[in-house]
Amino acid sequence: MTTEPPPGSGRQPPDDDPFKKHPPPGGPDTPGPGSPYDTPGGPPPPTGGGGPYGGGDPYGGGGGGPYGGTPGPPDPLAGMPPLADSGRRTLARIIDMILVGIVVWLLTWPFGVSEYDVDGDEINVGNSFAQSLIAAALYIAYDTFMTVRNGQTLGKRWLRMRVADLADGSNPSVQTALIRALVLWLPFAFCCACVWTVIAGGWSFFDRPYKQGLHDKAAKTVVVSTG
Repeated sequence: MTTEPPPGSGRQPPDDDPFKKHPPPGGPDTPGPGSPYDTPGGPPPPTGGGGPYGGGDPYGGGGGGPYGGTPGPPDPLAGMPPLADSGRRTLARIIDMILVGIVVWLLTWPFGVSEYDVDGDEINVGNSFAQSLIAAALYIAYDTFMTVRNGQTLGKRWLRMRVADLADGSNPSVQTALIRALVLWLPFAFCCACVWTVIAGGWSFFDRPYKQGLHDKAAKTVVVSTG
């Protein structure tokens, strides 16, 4: 038994993700107009090659090229919006860092937890670690929730871009979004914050062809423009 709507009903199966890319109408295997195989009584397409050696070309090859080469894999970006500019991505990340940083400060300030607590010649590392732990939890939760919800943190929404799954352009799953957030925010919160931000996010300035940061590579995502 099939769940497909009956032919001619005009109904299409629902699509839960409006951003998911779709193949072009007709597909690559649909014969074009005027094809000798597009009539019900026409002969079936030839299965053998036309060459003297039984291949698909005069040289006996089975591929699509004149020398039997096979076509390359399809471009995963086909059907997606253009990739977002790396400069805009950096600005969106700074906005998110400021927004979450304000929340971290508001949560830790009443308890006397500060980034650096200097008492004479000693620095209280315990307070700094506590704030880093809170910051890591909030950054990861914020990034994961917003990415799963619609692919956009507040910074990305304001600058008109979104995170997309490289495979099909859909919103990342919870697992994908969590991997992406962990790779980006755990090193940032606990050590070398500025250095890791430059390395992970700045990787997209040089990466080709998908402009992925290290967190994108780990999660197999890209960032695309929405306007």
